[in-house]
Amino acid sequence: MTPNPSKWISTAQAATELGVTSRTLRTFINTGDLTAYRFGRVIRVREDDVAAFIEASRITPGSLGTV
Repeated sequence: MTPNPSKWISTAQAATELGVTSRTLRTFINTGDLTAYRFGRVIRVREDDVAAFIEASRITPGSLGTV
């Protein structure tokens, strides 16, 4: 057993947390940007992985150029 077990959330919950549609979330999973796990017919995402995805998506100030 791990000392700090991860909390599993559904893809719908993950999409809501990220503010995207379920279809966009599945694209993130399919391209490997977000790690997900299949348990039978159910796909689950670890809450820690969603937090890591959010952190990895952070935009560095000044990197957008002029808009």
